[in-house]
Amino acid sequence: MRSELFKRFTSSLFLMSLIFLSALINDYIFLSLLFIVVIFSWVEWIKIIEKIKFKKIYSIIHIILFLIYLLMAFVICFNVFVIDKYFFLSILMICVFSDVGGYIFGKTFKGKKLTKISPNKTISGSIGSFILSYIGFFLIYLYFSDLLFVRLQIEVLVFIPFFISLICQSGDLFISYYKRKAKIKNTGNLIPGHGGLLDRIDGSIFALPIGFIIISLF
Repeated sequence: MRSELFKRFTSSLFLMSLIFLSALINDYIFLSLLFIVVIFSWVEWIKIIEKIKFKKIYSIIHIILFLIYLLMAFVICFNVFVIDKYFFLSILMICVFSDVGGYIFGKTFKGKKLTKISPNKTISGSIGSFILSYIGFFLIYLYFSDLLFVRLQIEVLVFIPFFISLICQSGDLFISYYKRKAKIKNTGNLIPGHGGLLDRIDGSIFALPIGFIIISLF
């Protein structure tokens, strides 16, 4: 467990540093990186679908619909980043801490399984995701407080980590469901301790765009 935790921590730290540095140094570099993530995610999704015994027409539909979703997600994230990149990074950190919290709490406390879709997911891990989401969000949000353009009421801020983490966990389960049908553990081996890129950002690609849409309603 320590070895896996170390790999997961170092990978998360590296990716988090890469995201922050690219976003703070140059907007175009960050957005280019974001687009590359979209392409790699789609390629890994294709590999998952190819391993599932769908009829050809269903495979094509799955592949096209996921690409459309990824492009829509990119557009939404692009617009939010342009409006306020510090707010964007604050929300992104919820996804990062949600993932790390789920892994640490799940491995430490174990306990009852959350769902049959992903046997490794536990209720304790889910609770840990929510807890660390709040910690991560408010640490980053307060750090960027003087630079933020988007200002929300405290009542809204209190619920944001919960909703984002909930969507993040649901997105994780969604991808896990397809990996289970494809009979694979990881979508690739690009990132040590995580597997493929889609293994790492499975929750984020759903939580960020959907979360921003929900936040825009307030």
